[in-house]
Amino acid sequence: METRNNRRKFLQTTALAGTALFLPVNKLRALPLSSAKTPAITPEEMAAIDAALGKKGSYKEAEQVYTTPLPRNDLKMKIKGEPVPIPFGFGGWVSFKKTTDGRLAMVMSDTVLQMEEVNPLISAAHANGLEIAAIHNHFFYEEPRIFYMHIHGMGNIADLAKKYADTIRDSKLFPANQPAPLAPPATTAKDLFDIPALDAIVKATGTVNGPTYKYTIGRSDLKIMAMGVEMTTNIGLNTWASFAGKADDAHIAGDVAMKQSEVNTVIKTLRAHNLEVVAVHNHMLGDEPHMIFLHYYGRGKATELAQGFKAALDVLGKKPEKSMGGMKM
Repeated sequence: METRNNRRKFLQTTALAGTALFLPVNKLRALPLSSAKTPAITPEEMAAIDAALGKKGSYKEAEQVYTTPLPRNDLKMKIKGEPVPIPFGFGGWVSFKKTTDGRLAMVMSDTVLQMEEVNPLISAAHANGLEIAAIHNHFFYEEPRIFYMHIHGMGNIADLAKKYADTIRDSKLFPANQPAPLAPPATTAKDLFDIPALDAIVKATGTVNGPTYKYTIGRSDLKIMAMGVEMTTNIGLNTWASFAGKADDAHIAGDVAMKQSEVNTVIKTLRAHNLEVVAVHNHMLGDEPHMIFLHYYGRGKATELAQGFKAALDVLGKKPEKSMGGMKM
């Protein structure tokens, strides 16, 4: 046991010095905040990711994050017996971003899994030198039952891309194991929802993805560091809301990224707007300050659901009421 502890301490020390290719995170403290700008991912590194996964991703230069979507198009999802599209909340992803000193990079992934797929993927991730940051639900009422696993690792980008590709290669997550994309739907969210009305409520602009409309909003008020990486919107630090259905009978599902002091105020706000709280959990390890994520679901008129989402958004970044052990003082 002492030998194992000494080895872990050595790995942590060498990683902080920028010489380790892999950082275990379950006992590693987050690195100090840095004001340095994150180095860019090079075209050669992007090509290495594309080659490993057999699929081209996209680059967000403002955040220096490269993301490859991993939707589960093989699934036919229902909520409360009603079909819902995969973009509503059943699309996984993997992102890559460098530490602020440029010596290492992080891979962070959110994977969409059926129950029987969870533990084989855990074993594959560990066999390839990656770690599990979280496993949880995002929904109630869904058929088939779905769980989400966050996979994490540190190293250089080419190695991380290969490790990640090897981890998912025998699963439905691997792009080559997915069915060919369907033709774009004739009816999109532009036809199903009053998008200007939703944008006016949320005071943001979303993205149309087939029959769904989605808002993704970062935490620009916070600087969150994990393993020397600045956690930003496109590597998983965001609050989102996705709409499916139609204007008068819509589904909403989403996620709220919160400081610990914001959790119960957000819960109270969502319930006041008749939105169901589905899960409260972490997504990351080693993040400082530590962030909590809440998943919610609702059904009703799209504009009323949007009002509930906006009310929860308005809680974020505000000074919380003083409390002691979760009770008001």
